[in-house]
Formats: sequence, structure tokens, C-alpha cells
Amino acid sequence: MPIVNLGFQVIPQTKGDNSYEIVDKAIEVVQQAGVKYEVGPMETVMEGEMDKLIEIVKRAQEACITAGASEVMTYIKIHYRPEGVVTIDEKIAKYR
Repeated sequence: MPIVNLGFQVIPQTKGDNSYEIVDKAIEVVQQAGVKYEVGPMETVMEGEMDKLIEIVKRAQEACITAGASEVMTYIKIHYRPEGVVTIDEKIAKYR
């Protein structure tokens, strides 16, 4: 299965001012998943097999709900190359 990049952003709906704390719970899911990832100011980008990454996004959404969000809007972007591997490094290595 090809290796893809998947960028996602969760926007939890909450009644309090704790949306950053809720997003932190989603990031914890990614950190514990064992995939390569980069956290940015607007989204988190992961690298791996698409099915596994989609499952991580689902768990991240559920973590937001468990942390107190009443609902979650999630935006996903996928860079897919059927013949090969898409890496985070190929996109950002020249900027480091």
C-alpha cells in the first residue's frame, strides 16, 4: 500500500474556553499512534498508510468528544501517489 501524507485539523465545539486543551487530546492520539507526524499551528500532518491514518483521525475525533466537545468539525487533506511514497521530508527538508 502506498505511503501518503494526511493533514488534518479538528475544530471542537465547546461551551468553554478549553478548545486548545481539547485539541491537545487529539494530538496525543497522533503521538501515541507510532506514525511520523508534524504538528503545525493550523493542522497536523501524518505520514503512513492511508487506512491507518484515517483510523487515527477517527480516534482523534473521539478523543475530542471524550474531552468535552459536543461535536467536532474535521478537515482532511491527503497527498496520494499510487506508484510511490509521499514523505513529509520531501516537502519541508529544504526549509530546515
